[in-house]
Amino acid sequence: MAELAPDGSNPDVSLLRDINGLAKDAPRWLDRIMEFVGEYGLVVLMVLLLGWCWWRVARRSPEAPAAVAGVLWSGLAAGIAVLLNIPLRGFVERPRPFVDHDGLDVLIKGKTDFSFVSDHATLTMAVAVGLFLVSRRVGAVALVVAVAEGFCRVYMGVHYPTDVVGGFALGTAVALLLAPLAMALLTPLVTAVGGSGAGWLVRAPVRRRTSGEPFPEPVAYDKDLAA
Repeated sequence: MAELAPDGSNPDVSLLRDINGLAKDAPRWLDRIMEFVGEYGLVVLMVLLLGWCWWRVARRSPEAPAAVAGVLWSGLAAGIAVLLNIPLRGFVERPRPFVDHDGLDVLIKGKTDFSFVSDHATLTMAVAVGLFLVSRRVGAVALVVAVAEGFCRVYMGVHYPTDVVGGFALGTAVALLLAPLAMALLTPLVTAVGGSGAGWLVRAPVRRRTSGEPFPEPVAYDKDLAA
């Protein structure tokens, strides 16, 4: 990547310094929290959101197999996007911001790979967009988590803002553009699993109705999509 302009004339670097400057002014305990959250915590939270979304849609019939396939695609999209980022990083070869700019408060030491684009931003946004296609409610929460992850990466001094934006774009593109093909392949597979001994992965077990108990109201798949 071409050499960056001086800080004063480059909005990317200026925004980096503004956000990372918050780390300089924050107490050390808060920086330690941000370090953990930005490196591990929000990724773990995204995995928990995947599980939550699976639990919600697996109880819903008859569209449960397609919805579970969508949740499965959310995780696969993140993996594919991160793999695509490997050659992209090697092509752009953008150094980490602390390599070219002094005075940053770098919370995570030892980062020696290239900066563009952010793996964390790519992964979390791919999951978030995939989940949004399945459930607007869960997807909205996941989108907030992805944006928070991007902020943390800049706050920690390990990425430029444009690294994060690029990661968001890559994750979104993979999750959206490959979704039709992925769903065409995954839905029959998940449907087959639903009819096998591992059917609980697709449909949560239904509690038996006791004598005299009224039948439950039918639940439409992902009612929040109509909201």
